[in-house]
Amino acid sequence: MQYTDKSGTVTCDTKFADQIRRAGGEDIDRCYQCLTCTLGCPMAKYMDYPPSEIIRLVQLGLKDRVLGCSTIWICASCEACVTRCPNEVNIPHLMDILHQTTLREGITPREPNVAAFHNAFLGPVKRFGRQYEALMSAEHFVRSRDFSMKTLKVAAALGMGMITRGKLKLMPPKSGKGKAEVQRLFNATLSRRGDRPEGK
Repeated sequence: MQYTDKSGTVTCDTKFADQIRRAGGEDIDRCYQCLTCTLGCPMAKYMDYPPSEIIRLVQLGLKDRVLGCSTIWICASCEACVTRCPNEVNIPHLMDILHQTTLREGITPREPNVAAFHNAFLGPVKRFGRQYEALMSAEHFVRSRDFSMKTLKVAAALGMGMITRGKLKLMPPKSGKGKAEVQRLFNATLSRRGDRPEGK
């Protein structure tokens, strides 16, 4: 389906809203655009579409606009919106589903550094069963591909300060009994999304 607005012809994916509902179990039709989420969002001024508009865009099937916007990556998941929403629409959860959909469909994130941090954060957890900050920091640095001299100086200063204060351990954490359970959770999530679990 297509329609025309100020920006030209826009294609609507009539199956997109149902795809997002099935992926996250979130009933976005409960939203009646009261704007409470947008008015209380501390990150709204940095977004290209405020939270209420994201819900509306999903409802209308404007998939390209939703998955190609900055908003879904800028959301801080502070839950101010869902706390105040009169119909308890869980927008942070919706944003997570939109992250996953963007990556799964091979769309380049509008905010690549945020997406890089998500992957860098989850990698050590999946590998060790808990966070390993040194590896996370190094992986994020490499994934973000910002090798400017200014960034290198800031990263070196912060890293050395954390190491000397004992806040950043150079050796990986010992993997305890929780590692297998964490791996099971990762694989269960991948299976539910239709991806291939590790080791399969």
